[in-house]
Amino acid sequence: MPRPFLPLPRVSRRELARKLFLILAGSFIYALGVDMFEIPNGLAAGGLTGLATTTSAVAAQMGVNLPVGIQTIGMNALLLIYVYVSTKDVSYIMQSIVGILASGFFTDALAPLVPVPAQGQLLICAIWGGVISGAGIGLVFMSGGNTGGTDLICQLIARRTGSSMGVLVMLVDGSVLLLSVPVFSLTNALYAGVAMYVAARVLDMVLEGPLTARVCYVISELHADIAREVLYTLGRGCTELQARGVWSGNARPVLMVVVGRNETVRLKEIVASLDPEAIVIVSEVHEAFGEGFSRLGSS
Repeated sequence: MPRPFLPLPRVSRRELARKLFLILAGSFIYALGVDMFEIPNGLAAGGLTGLATTTSAVAAQMGVNLPVGIQTIGMNALLLIYVYVSTKDVSYIMQSIVGILASGFFTDALAPLVPVPAQGQLLICAIWGGVISGAGIGLVFMSGGNTGGTDLICQLIARRTGSSMGVLVMLVDGSVLLLSVPVFSLTNALYAGVAMYVAARVLDMVLEGPLTARVCYVISELHADIAREVLYTLGRGCTELQARGVWSGNARPVLMVVVGRNETVRLKEIVASLDPEAIVIVSEVHEAFGEGFSRLGSS
């Protein structure tokens, strides 16, 4: 039975403006990082931007100008079509489109304008490229949007196979690094790995401080509807806890959901779209193991 479309959550103009500002500002900062430090030094630091950096260099050797930003927009467009057909999540698609278009546009628009302050100094470029691009992506994630890339690929594979997202991201990004070796060099690929690591750590710090997951408790009369959307839209497990109101003495089911770094905003939007009066309690988690997170005993 086909699933219905998830309605767009109602947001105020002020909240919409805040989201748009975060997406545009984050995309601008992300583009600064890759244009000033990564792309000019052949650091294909994973993701579709890393893949586009490699293909752009190959095209340049053939005398063809193939901008990195346009490539990432095209690649992500194909992925979003599949995500739309699979999930019917209009809100997620719309926020993704804005982030993908903004990051791709700024990447190409800023490339001829910004300086390259540390040309050839790969370690400095890897560190600062990772810091700046990670901070930019973090701002985009804070809005509930994203810039596309390997997260979309890995989410699609994880839904089909049940594989760990962490393992899939490592495999996909690792493949991008390997593809860059014959185009640039093994040294460049190793420094690109440093840039990937730094970006991931900065991204976590922007969103969660030193933490990487949150546990959310949702109290609502529409708990069954909310649980269904969490399962199908976020792809996260949802546990129903049996509780009792002290004042009323009535049974009050409580939903417990553990979500990743960029999923808290989406969870709150799902709950708000179904029951604006619901109680949502968000608590920070230092570690999370199991399906969708690290495997227990792997760290």
